Amino acid sequence: MTSQSRSAASGSLPTLDIIDPSSPPNFTKPVPRIIEGPDVSHFLTSLAYRDIGAFILQLNHSLCPRQRADSPLPRLFPLPTTQPETPSIVALQTLLSNIEKLMDDAPPDPGPRRFGNVSFRKWYALLEAKQTDLLRTGLLGETLQLGNGSALEEVVCYLHGAFGSAQRLDYGTGHELSFIAFLGCLWKLGYFKDERERGEIEREIVLSVIEPYLRVVRKLIQTYNLEPAGSHGVWGLDDHSFVPYIFGSAQLTRPINNTEPMPTEGSVKGAPKPADVVKESVVQEQRQINMYFSAIGFINDVKKGPFWEHSSILFNISGIRDGWGKINKGMIKMFNAEVLSKFPVVQHFPFGSLFSWDADPEAAVPTQSVHTANQPARAMPPPPAKSGTGAPWAQSTAMPSAGGPGIPYPRQAPGPGSASLRGRGTRDQSAGVSSPDAQLTVTKAPWAKDG
Repeated sequence: MTSQSRSAASGSLPTLDIIDPSSPPNFTKPVPRIIEGPDVSHFLTSLAYRDIGAFILQLNHSLCPRQRADSPLPRLFPLPTTQPETPSIVALQTLLSNIEKLMDDAPPDPGPRRFGNVSFRKWYALLEAKQTDLLRTGLLGETLQLGNGSALEEVVCYLHGAFGSAQRLDYGTGHELSFIAFLGCLWKLGYFKDERERGEIEREIVLSVIEPYLRVVRKLIQTYNLEPAGSHGVWGLDDHSFVPYIFGSAQLTRPINNTEPMPTEGSVKGAPKPADVVKESVVQEQRQINMYFSAIGFINDVKKGPFWEHSSILFNISGIRDGWGKINKGMIKMFNAEVLSKFPVVQHFPFGSLFSWDADPEAAVPTQSVHTANQPARAMPPPPAKSGTGAPWAQSTAMPSAGGPGIPYPRQAPGPGSASLRGRGTRDQSAGVSSPDAQLTVTKAPWAKDG
C-alpha cells in the first residue's frame, strides 16, 4: 500500500509515509548531528523528530481495544501466545533469535565485576561482524537492496545502535529509540507489505517484534550486568526502557473504533488497576499478556526492596484514578520530555535520509523549558528558530499542553519518613528532573496538542 493510500485510509490519524520505490532518496550512512546541547532544539524541528512521533503514535493507536459491531465485548490485543504467520514479522523474529543466539558464543566472564561484564564486548563484536549478513537474507535482504544495496548501509546503523554500548557496557532508552528507528526505516522502505487490515500489521510490529526485542535486551542486561545508560535512578521512570509503558498502557485503555483518536482517560472493562503494579500476583499474571506489566515484572526481577522506594515515579503514577487512557496520554508526553528532548539520550542518534536532520517546514517552534534550557553549553549561538503551523498529523492527537501539567503523581509512598515524597523528590532543576510530586514541564512537541 502506498503512503498516499495509507494516509487516505487512516484519515487524520498519524501515519509514517512509505517512500516511492521508483524514486528512492539518496541513501547515506547515518551520522550523529546532536553534538552540543542547543542542537536538541534543531532536532525538535527536524523531519526525523516528526517521523519518530508519527510512528510512535501510529503504533500506539493500533493497540487500543476496539469496539465491535457484532459483540458488546471489545476486541483486546494481548501479547500473543502463538507464533506469527505474517512473513515480514516472522523474518524479524528470526533476526532477533539469531542475535540472541550470539550470546552462546560469548559467555559472561566469571571474574567478579561490579559494573558490566567485559564479555559483552565480545558479544557486541560478534553482532557487528554478522549484522550485515543477517540483514541480507530473505525478505529483509530483498527490501534493503533498494538503491543498489545502499539502503542496507543506512538501516544497519540503527540495528547496530539498538543493543547497548560496548564501550560503556550499558543500555538505555537511546538504544531502545534506535530499534524503533530501525523498524521505522523498514516501514518507510515498504518492508511491511503484508495485506492486512489497518492497524493489524502495526499491532504485530509491537507485540511480536518490539516485545521480543525487549526480551532479548533484558537477557543481555541480566547476562552481562549492563549498566543503565543515562538513568535518573529512583527519580526516573525506568532504568532501561520507556516504550513498553506507552504500548502497555494503550492495551488497557477505553475501547474505540478505528477512526477515533486515542482516548485520554478511561480503561477497558476488566483491566487491572494501575495500583496493581505493587501486587506481585497480578504482575506475574499480567506480564504474560501486557507490556506495561511485563516491564514492571522485569524491574521486580532485577531490583530488591519496596517498589515505592526503587521505582517511585511508577509507584506514584499508579495512583492515577482516571484510568489507563490518562496514563497513556501522559506517557506519550513524558517520552517527548525524558527521551526525545534530552541531550544525553539523543546525542548518539544518527541521521541519514530516512530519518533526516533537515528541518520540518511545518514544525512549531520548541517551547523553552527545563529540558531545553539546561543543555550542555555550546561555543557558537544556535541558528534562529523557524516558525511554522505544526505538522498536519499533529492535529489528530489530543495530548496535554506541553507547557502545562504532565502526569500527576497522586499516590503517597507508605512507610515512616516517606509520607511526603515532595521533600525527597526535589532535585536541582538544572539536572532536568523535578520532584515526583511536581508536574512535568516538557518541550513543545508538534504532536503534543492541547487536550
